[in-house]
Amino acid sequence: MSKRVVIDPITRIEGHLRIEVEVDENNVVQKAWSSSTLWRGIEVILKGRTPMDVGLIVQRICGVCTYSHYRCGTEAVENALGVKIPLNAKYLRSLMQTSLYMHDHIVHFYHLHGLDWVDVVSALSADPAAAAQVALKYTDKPIAAGEGELRAVQERVKGFVETGKLGPFANAYWGNGTYKFTPEQNLIALSHYLKALEVQRVAAEMLAIFGGKQPHPQSLVVGGVTSVRDMLSPARLQEWKQKHAIVTDFIHRAYKADIVMAAEAFGSEPSVLGGVNVKNFMATNDFVLADGQYMFDQGVIMNGDLAGVSDLNPDFIKEDVSHAWYDADGPQHPYDGTTIPNYTGFVERDTVYGKLPTLDGDGKYSWVKSPRYQGEPVEVGPLASLLVSYARGNKVVVDAVNGLLEVTGLPIAALFTTLGRTAARMLQTVIVAEEGLKTFDALISNIQVDEATYVKPEIDSNKEYVGHAMIEAPRGMLSHWIRIKNGLVENYQAVVPTTWNAGPVDNEGKVGPYEASLLGLKLEDPTKPLEVIRIIHSFDPCMACSVHVMDYKGQELGEFRIDPNGNV
Repeated sequence: MSKRVVIDPITRIEGHLRIEVEVDENNVVQKAWSSSTLWRGIEVILKGRTPMDVGLIVQRICGVCTYSHYRCGTEAVENALGVKIPLNAKYLRSLMQTSLYMHDHIVHFYHLHGLDWVDVVSALSADPAAAAQVALKYTDKPIAAGEGELRAVQERVKGFVETGKLGPFANAYWGNGTYKFTPEQNLIALSHYLKALEVQRVAAEMLAIFGGKQPHPQSLVVGGVTSVRDMLSPARLQEWKQKHAIVTDFIHRAYKADIVMAAEAFGSEPSVLGGVNVKNFMATNDFVLADGQYMFDQGVIMNGDLAGVSDLNPDFIKEDVSHAWYDADGPQHPYDGTTIPNYTGFVERDTVYGKLPTLDGDGKYSWVKSPRYQGEPVEVGPLASLLVSYARGNKVVVDAVNGLLEVTGLPIAALFTTLGRTAARMLQTVIVAEEGLKTFDALISNIQVDEATYVKPEIDSNKEYVGHAMIEAPRGMLSHWIRIKNGLVENYQAVVPTTWNAGPVDNEGKVGPYEASLLGLKLEDPTKPLEVIRIIHSFDPCMACSVHVMDYKGQELGEFRIDPNGNV
């Protein structure tokens, strides 16, 4: 007899991604459903606004990669108006993106995903002296992994546990059989978890140097950037480079070493050797290294065929809402996309936790649409970006990927797994950190002969404009699409990375990356579905955030209902 498992919320800091699976009598997942339970609605808010405000408004889509939406929205308007920004503005935008990636990927691995791999309770029984020796296996210069440091971390966490207020360590499935680190390895990773809290602050400060603040930077405008004095200040430039060195040091001595350690420990764990059942991948050019030269390449890979990578064609993108809580006559290209809410609610049924409201898998069940490329589901994200660049023969990426495979002894097929997806994000962080200095050097050279950062955009209210921008956000390819009429926004659509990965089944019954990644997965205990959480977290889910307010016992403090059509 099949059993329904409900995981809601599944994300660590955002409370509106829900996963449900149906397992058979052997606890093997037969069906899966992914649902965002919150409506974004920013596209509707933008209608009738001046295009010059788009960037500032769309960055409120997210509370994490705010800069990505800010930049993508701004560049969609620039594309529509035919604005060509100065080279210095391109470099500064790229350096801000470099800062964002170094911050975002560290936070993801250690604070949003790391505890899926690290058993904190096990770490409390580790021998700190032995752990210090273990750390030397994965790097010759471990950080925050000396015997004294590890003993201090152990005592600190023990004291934390004894208070009974576990905070981020509460409500986990400690002791699950799919945790594979030894107590000593768990202690090393736990120490890095705490160290990463310090380092991520430095990375956030990097972005604020040219962005004004972080999150929600303020220095981008249609036509360029406003951080001119920072760009021309030797002190500010040196400050960015010093912070970059601190964060890069952690990436090499902790993040990279921990992934190598995970590859060794989890290399034969079945639950992380699947999880890539949609083998279509897509990425776009991004990170300006020089005029017209990018760190990562654009392209599309279908059916896992790395030899058949093709150019990305924006005309082939459409969004289906057959099983999403919207109305539409059929799949729509984003330029013509509509956002008409049609919420149909939940269905009560038996689950492993008793009777609960559940998703209606035969009907509509998510606020996420289902993007398709030539009618096919596609995965986006760091794994997709690296695979496309690898298939293109990008030497930096090829060397980085081959180097990791050599160190870990894993075959290239290991990339197409949950473990590979997690490792790809680390490799992308290493590449971004190292190659980002080329952008920095290019900026320094260019400002010797050119200090331009802005061109004034021109808009004719008697003309109609259409435009879009495609960039690589930390979670994957992000695109914004705009129509401008009478000098105002007439239509707007954002196709975000998590939409590509988390969308529900489409009108042809094709399943998206999240749902497909769970099919065939065997759970040790359906009431403690760590395996599901680990796979979904490897995508780095990012739904619109900061809406629900709850106390630490999970009780709602308030509920607000807003008419989606703007009526009060």
